[in-house]
Amino acid sequence: MNFDFATVMVVAVVITGALWALDVWLWRPKRRQAAERLKQQGVEEKVITNTIKEPVLVEYARSFFPVILAVLVLRSFLVEPFRIPSGSMMPTLLSGDFILVNKFAYGIRLPVVNTKIIELDQPERGDVVVFRYPEDPSVDYIKRVVGLPGDTISYFGKQIYVNGELAKQTSLGPYIATGEGGYMTGADLRLEQLDAVEHKILVVKGRPSKEGEYVVPEGHYFVMGDNRDNSNDSRVWGFVPDENLVGRAFMIWMNWDGVQDRVSWERIGTIID
Repeated sequence: MNFDFATVMVVAVVITGALWALDVWLWRPKRRQAAERLKQQGVEEKVITNTIKEPVLVEYARSFFPVILAVLVLRSFLVEPFRIPSGSMMPTLLSGDFILVNKFAYGIRLPVVNTKIIELDQPERGDVVVFRYPEDPSVDYIKRVVGLPGDTISYFGKQIYVNGELAKQTSLGPYIATGEGGYMTGADLRLEQLDAVEHKILVVKGRPSKEGEYVVPEGHYFVMGDNRDNSNDSRVWGFVPDENLVGRAFMIWMNWDGVQDRVSWERIGTIID
């Protein structure tokens, strides 16, 4: 079962907020009234203090509510961290990278229900996006946007054609991998240009690729991994609906090299192109 952090946070906000509100509007006035009656009866101060004291559960709710609310707002509307679990976006992203995702880049959405309430920008060709996997929306994927609504995308001979125009590629020689990406050492490292975005990709010469021509429907996007011969992407399962978009990846804030069991300090702060 996948852990739905947003749902847990929303439930926590509702429960802690409700407890705090009930105390402010209902329980606290009753405690004060009871304390006042005891005071008029001449009861000792210690008993009165204990009567008016807020319950431990309410105290915890009052303390945690603003913290949980702040985290929920931050993660839902501003920035959310993600961990890269595989090498499908090598060499741009490595397994073990921890990235930050801009949650408002493509519009403001309500948490849990994911309904867009404010329209902002649309994905551009070359953006690295996080989205809910169309075949299992409980799973988050990350890929690069190649095709926009209405585009015809072709992939033949390990090269992309956008509306019949070849996306320029320049060979940079064999790839020298590090960390958990060691299995890709020797792959062909190339510099590819999608509109104004230049980024590096990996291809394995001689390995069969999923090829074909795809017409992107309105309200959908065609995405691919930068590790072209090791990516489960739109060539396999189709297009990403706009409502599945989570946000645009923009920075690596940490990397854990699982092979050497260390932090890769050189990757911290890397901007994702």
